[in-house]
Amino acid sequence: MELRDAFDRRFSYLRLSVTDQCNFRCAYCLPNGYRPEPEQAGPLSVEEIRRLVTAFARLGVEKVRLTGGEPTVRRDLLDLVSTVAAVPGIRRVGLTTNGYSLAKLAAPLRQAGLGFINVSVDSLDPDRFREVTGRPMLEQVLAGVEAALAAGFPSVKVNAVLMKGLDHDELERFLTWTRKLPIAVRFIELMPAGCEPDFYQRHHLPIGWVKEELKRRGWEPVSRGPSDGPAVEMVHPDHQGRAGYIAFSEDGFCSTCNRLRVSARGDLKLCLFGERDEPLRPLLQGDVEALVQALRELVARKPDRHHVGEGCKANFKPLAAIGG
Repeated sequence: MELRDAFDRRFSYLRLSVTDQCNFRCAYCLPNGYRPEPEQAGPLSVEEIRRLVTAFARLGVEKVRLTGGEPTVRRDLLDLVSTVAAVPGIRRVGLTTNGYSLAKLAAPLRQAGLGFINVSVDSLDPDRFREVTGRPMLEQVLAGVEAALAAGFPSVKVNAVLMKGLDHDELERFLTWTRKLPIAVRFIELMPAGCEPDFYQRHHLPIGWVKEELKRRGWEPVSRGPSDGPAVEMVHPDHQGRAGYIAFSEDGFCSTCNRLRVSARGDLKLCLFGERDEPLRPLLQGDVEALVQALRELVARKPDRHHVGEGCKANFKPLAAIGG
């Protein structure tokens, strides 16, 4: 059984937020830090997550990425990872993290069944890193990346949000990093979802110059795997790692969409830029088959593409609440 929408796109990839809490204050996400809403329900429990992932797996989802907020603030994260990894049909479990706790957690996460990891590193300049994230923790985060490699993760990726100020010197630092280590650095175009509209207008930077600079330096694109996201990854014969980019504003960005998102409190987001969410938590208390049927009906309503710039009132909740 496969999960497909009205445009015959198959969904094999779930991005599941496990918390909206975060210990960083990134300028494009939580510039004032995490602030819980009054009387807000807690995040999904491990058992609720097991039931949720089981339903998605019965519909052909094979890959689950745990996101946040910052997933490592959950004390039961190792139990959560092992629970998701044990669900029949799930082949790959990954994690997106700010790397704050990764130096001590990389090995236990690998042992729990985590298969791949993404670390957010928005700058390799300590001062700019502190400016963007609100934390003077670059050295600690880089140690976490090294720990993930040492733990034997076959895929360690680094996400850098592309904003004005990421210049040729910064790009040079990232590419030098890929020369020495088998990591994949992806530059992510700042998106209008997750940050305030005026911040987006001031800091948005088109991805084009990075794409052209990589080509000029001799980087060549590689083919995408069936469960890969929208990133274009490139290789270079003189580099152990990869480099690439994610450009939401380019034509065709939505045509190969293969992912769905569920928030920390169980709301299905059919599109990152969508105007509404679909609550799933009530269905997590009952029969899994009822949830399976609901998912099939909801996914059939997924739009063909985002409509940012066309009058769409995109959801400007912080990415920590959306799930990235």
